[in-house]
Amino acid sequence: MPVRARGLTIEGADGRRYLDCLSGAGALALGHNHPVVLEAVRRVLDSGAPLSVLDLATPVKDAFVTELFRTLPPGLADRARIQFCGPAGTDAVEAAFTLVRAATGRTGLLAFTGAYHGMTAGALAASGGAGDVGVARLPYPQDYRCPFGIGGPVGAELAARWTESLLDDPKSGVPLPAGMILEPVQGEGGVLPAPDDWLRRMRTITADRSVPLIADEIQTGVGRTGAFWAVGHSGITPDVMVLSKAIGGSLPLAVVVYRDDLDVWQPGAHAGTFRGNQLAMAAGAATLAYVRENGLAERAAALGSRMLSRLRRLQTELPCVGDVRGRGLMIGVELVDPEGENTGPGHGAPGASSAGVHGAIPSALEPVRAPRPADPELAAAVQRECLNRGLIVELGGRHAAVVRILPPLTISDEQAAAVLDRLSDAIAAAARHQQHHGRRRHHGQHHGPAPHIGRQP
Repeated sequence: MPVRARGLTIEGADGRRYLDCLSGAGALALGHNHPVVLEAVRRVLDSGAPLSVLDLATPVKDAFVTELFRTLPPGLADRARIQFCGPAGTDAVEAAFTLVRAATGRTGLLAFTGAYHGMTAGALAASGGAGDVGVARLPYPQDYRCPFGIGGPVGAELAARWTESLLDDPKSGVPLPAGMILEPVQGEGGVLPAPDDWLRRMRTITADRSVPLIADEIQTGVGRTGAFWAVGHSGITPDVMVLSKAIGGSLPLAVVVYRDDLDVWQPGAHAGTFRGNQLAMAAGAATLAYVRENGLAERAAALGSRMLSRLRRLQTELPCVGDVRGRGLMIGVELVDPEGENTGPGHGAPGASSAGVHGAIPSALEPVRAPRPADPELAAAVQRECLNRGLIVELGGRHAAVVRILPPLTISDEQAAAVLDRLSDAIAAAARHQQHHGRRRHHGQHHGPAPHIGRQP
């Protein structure tokens, strides 16, 4: 039960202090109660300005839009329009669907397996959570559990060719859609960074067929992945961006930013009562400016790379750690059953890493060893062990077996080391407990101490 918080730290009603690596599911780019956010909110409160104004222009709103547009991909910022909608990311997703359907006159959508775009009906359908025949789902490339059993650039190439075939085959049963929505890094899907070459390929495929590309930057935006917007890693310019979470500086705010030639919908085509939240706009503008002016995206890239490197050492020491992946300060650790049989698609075909996304596909691929089965029970145990050690983490992935780390971008090197120490201890303790209970049936084999990965020797 949290009662106070500052930065990375939450103080509970029990008097204990916890390191918060959930950060409001990524909404707290600067952590809890950052001084620049509090000051921005106080200024609005003390000014006597209205707090909710629907679509009216205000100095606070103008400052937010100016700061937001300063950070957008250059190819979009010069031609962008903005729509304020309801306060949650799922509202922005629904608004984006309404936008592209109005602009194209088409109704269908392309989305990707493992996606998460929100909890309203249209967003759920695009996330694979509802059976909407208007949504065609495509394979999202990944290495560890590649749907083609290959991984690497070859797996990404197969995923791209699948997409092309679906759109160009007159017998595919999928008419030309109103838009394609994708996450540059799948978050709830298990922290899966899209390959940059594949993203560029999706941009080309959609542009060549006049299909608007919607980038869901709700969780990846505002420096989280090591670039201000995750599409920046690949250099693509989407037609539409849906933004929420961190853009409100910890308060509810969501917007759709889109290219001006798509702006053919009627006024009021998508609205929301709380689209004029002045406190959120003030907090958001302060957050966007602070991240930009202090180079926090670059800081996330450097620190995230070091954290991934240390976690990968843990992967070599504990067989229950199946995969470590991420981008910037969006990190995932997938836990597996080390005694389970290898099932499902494999990864890392020999020679795959030397091929480009547009490269030739080998005529014959050697058998690839599949990963161990995901272990959601172990992941839940690790989450509990983390909490016992004063560390708050989230679970995600297809089987809820991925421990997700989303610290604020203001995390210090010392705090990052403490996070990794506690996480490694928690994984080792949970694995020992699971092995002990399982191995009572196997003559009680002994297991060594927990490895430490926090600080470099």
